[in-house]
Amino acid sequence: MARRAGGEGGFLSGPPPPHGRLPLCPGAPAPPPPAAAASAPPPPAGNGPAPGGHRRTQIPAPPRPRPPSPARPRPPLVARSRPPPLLPGAMALRALWVLRHDPRAGGAVLFSRRYPTVETRAEAFNGSTHVAIPSDSDFLKALLFELRLTDDQSFVEHRDTCTRIDHSSVRSVRVEGGDLWPVVAFQKSGLIYACLPLVEETLEPRPPLLTISGLSQGLALLFGILDYISPSRKNEAEMSAKIGQLRNLLIQACPLGTPLNTNISSLNSSFDDIQVIPTDEKQPVWRSNTYKGKPQVNVCITEKVKCMQYDKRDVVDMWQVYGVVNCKCDIEGAAPNVTLTLNLPTNGSPLQDILVHHCVTSIDPAMLMSSSVDPLDDSVYSGPYKFPFIPPSDSFNLCYYTSQVPVPPILGCYQLIEEGSQLKLTINLKLHESIKNSFEYCEARIPFFNRGPIAHLEYKVSYGQLDLSREKSLLVWVIGQKFPKSSEVSLTGTVTFGAAGEEHPTDYVCTGNTAYVKMYFRIPDFTLTGCYVDQHSVQIFAPGKPKITASRELISSDYYIWNSEASAPIMYKSLYY
Repeated sequence: MARRAGGEGGFLSGPPPPHGRLPLCPGAPAPPPPAAAASAPPPPAGNGPAPGGHRRTQIPAPPRPRPPSPARPRPPLVARSRPPPLLPGAMALRALWVLRHDPRAGGAVLFSRRYPTVETRAEAFNGSTHVAIPSDSDFLKALLFELRLTDDQSFVEHRDTCTRIDHSSVRSVRVEGGDLWPVVAFQKSGLIYACLPLVEETLEPRPPLLTISGLSQGLALLFGILDYISPSRKNEAEMSAKIGQLRNLLIQACPLGTPLNTNISSLNSSFDDIQVIPTDEKQPVWRSNTYKGKPQVNVCITEKVKCMQYDKRDVVDMWQVYGVVNCKCDIEGAAPNVTLTLNLPTNGSPLQDILVHHCVTSIDPAMLMSSSVDPLDDSVYSGPYKFPFIPPSDSFNLCYYTSQVPVPPILGCYQLIEEGSQLKLTINLKLHESIKNSFEYCEARIPFFNRGPIAHLEYKVSYGQLDLSREKSLLVWVIGQKFPKSSEVSLTGTVTFGAAGEEHPTDYVCTGNTAYVKMYFRIPDFTLTGCYVDQHSVQIFAPGKPKITASRELISSDYYIWNSEASAPIMYKSLYY
């Protein structure tokens, strides 16, 4: 997760690192000394970030007062290590949809599935608060409106008020009969995946999300459908064929509305393999088949870093790090036992908020107790992190985690000033000394919204090259695979624009000189936490000597550097629920 500095959902803040941050822009104010930050009074409590906040920091203006929320009990450890067995009525879905959103053609319903038996249970559980599911066309229209994907971008109080900030994919969709809740929905590559889990109680007042067991299973099922459909997104005929097979696959994956197998790609589109019982009684249900061949294990650690940098005295920067460990175990046997260990270097940042796959057979409770949600929780587990498990047949994510790292990989400053009919820009970037200077790619994209095409450009770069997009509304600064020995690069220039047209990008946030630089980079064989897999520590209790391959990578995700000479969107989040 993050330290010192400001941003979006789930970012953490805290005191600056010991080395401090020097201003990258000429004339930029120096950050306040640590003593001043330590003496600042804490801000009022409000909604906490989704993955969790950590330390409090001074904010320029207090947030709107909110009524105190009831204390939320910490979920039991067993819920994070192994899900409870399916019970009658547990983890059911009322309906699910695959929708298409096209800015020009509107929307379309590609697939929908309703479960009348679950809907009957919903009427009994919800009572007078029950809201019936509308027709597919009405649901599509209401969901596009809720996701702000319609042409009408006017302000709507119940949807756009600042007191309503979405921290997750759970939404309330206003339909003719009332508010349909909780709708799990997210958008990916022009498609919208949505489902409506069953809530086994009244909906007013709304129960805590942690008590609704169908949310996590519904989201996992939608991700399974996403993985099944995504490879065919560029081939319309292939995608239509896969959507046509989806109904048969869901008979196996989600019979009668109860998700049993979220790995849609591993299922057969015919009915031949329905209710196949493993010949070996020890074989778990998540191993749909047994492997025959040379044993091998592939492990990949992927860490992503989000960042919001402002380079201002009264606004703190923020960054967030989260990782996932993906495994593919080709091992013979009905129920092979594998133990994988994640290690940290001496100065590595401990892993927190660890969530594990249900195939993990046991785990040290101290690993699960290390949480970034509770700022008063000082429990820190520095590893090693051992995961004994019986692997599924296909690729799977063994665990997810977050971590608090002291610095972001690239520090930046962006200054954009309007001088007459021109815009004068200055960008300085610095690679932190602790970061591996070996990129697969590294570039900075500088968009210009609500303006015409770039008619004239004069610039000077100290390193790399600058390209202009075909639409002439985006500058792409290709830094390449290495920073220079100084670890610093700079770009200065002036830009003049022509008449604006409909084909050029618009944005309701980036008006005037409110603008940003967005970084894109990937560093192979490197993680920001230092987390790695020792191949010699992987234990496999199965015949044969397997080949073990381990890799890791760091990827940028929503890495923004905002113009320090103009206002920028800032969302402060309390560190308590």
